[in-house]
Amino acid sequence: MKISAETVEHIAHLARLTFEGDQKDAIRTDLNNIVEFMDKLSEVDTHGVEPLIFMTEGYDHLREDEINVTISQDDALKNAPKKDSDYFRIPKVLDK
Repeated sequence: MKISAETVEHIAHLARLTFEGDQKDAIRTDLNNIVEFMDKLSEVDTHGVEPLIFMTEGYDHLREDEINVTISQDDALKNAPKKDSDYFRIPKVLDK
């Protein structure tokens, strides 16, 4: 399949693009190169090849969840500018 000037104009209209002179020829050449490449890919025998779902065969190695106390509540509230018993106090940020 060859890309014609009319096809380039149609695609440009759909994409809301404007091509003038040499730009239109360059786009047509690029599109023809893409179509030729896709035609080459269709020549490859893919019979019996499983579809590729993931790009790699690696798997995520996740760590186990472990509960660790890194800072106590009292230590966290120690440097708070304002606190109310067990919580941080902040200015109101939401309206009614």
